[in-house]
Amino acid sequence: MIALATGLSYFDLDFMQLPHIIATVVAHGPGGVVLIDPGPTSTLPRLRSTLATAGISMNDVTTILLTHIHLDHAGSTGTILKELPDVKVYVHEKGAAHMANPDKLVASATRLYGGEMDRLWGEVLPVAPASMEILQGGERMAVGNRVFEVEYTPGHASHHVSFFDRASGIAFVGDTAGVRLMNRGFVMPPTPPPDIDLEAWAVSLDRIERWHPDTLFLTHFGPTAPVTPHLAQLRDHTALASHLAKQSLARDGEDADREKWFAEELRRELMRRMNVADAHAYEVAGRFDLNWRGLARYWRKKLQS
Repeated sequence: MIALATGLSYFDLDFMQLPHIIATVVAHGPGGVVLIDPGPTSTLPRLRSTLATAGISMNDVTTILLTHIHLDHAGSTGTILKELPDVKVYVHEKGAAHMANPDKLVASATRLYGGEMDRLWGEVLPVAPASMEILQGGERMAVGNRVFEVEYTPGHASHHVSFFDRASGIAFVGDTAGVRLMNRGFVMPPTPPPDIDLEAWAVSLDRIERWHPDTLFLTHFGPTAPVTPHLAQLRDHTALASHLAKQSLARDGEDADREKWFAEELRRELMRRMNVADAHAYEVAGRFDLNWRGLARYWRKKLQS
């Protein structure tokens, strides 16, 4: 585990045996162990072994904080709760029903990932409603031996929240502040369907900035600072991706052709800045075809309204 601050660490879940794709945060101290975004069930063996190496048992885990319920962030939660039913799960109110009954969540993901579901994510089990603490945004809560402030930060997902630990100056922002897989790397907006809302996303970034954090922690991947240039790059690249998606919809052909064109344009942008292996890692962290589908859905709804 890599230290962020006293009692705060993170580690790599080695998703798909690739580094720097999914990170899990551990807050540890006398008050128990808190996990922020424990990842999918497919990486649960890695989570267990890394905690054990740090001298932490799964039985020490008291709390799970979920930035949102997408499977790469929250998929293992029900499996952990099956083993440890006393663990408390903090989740936004719009995601709670899907954690209690994940059938629709799994069906939606299956439409995107098809036969790769099990290999990518593993099992997805329900979480009992009694185990969940429901968030709306605006809370200030003592968890373990830390105090977290909560903001509702939709745009990437309608059920997204972010957590701020003022003592360390770190904001844990899930996917709201984008994907950045290496130091000084490209900041990519993850835009899969069905919830992309660019106007809401802009408001969410403003909310995060009002915390004045020293550091942003991205699930994909790790701490990043300074904050202002990171968010400026995200805003620029969101505008770029949005423009490409809108351009694609004006092209002749089928959606498969438009999707392919969009993905090729994004790859071209990445290849101007990095090598082939690093560009591929971005596609593992957030498939470009799915990014197109989320933005295409956003633009079609907007143009029809």
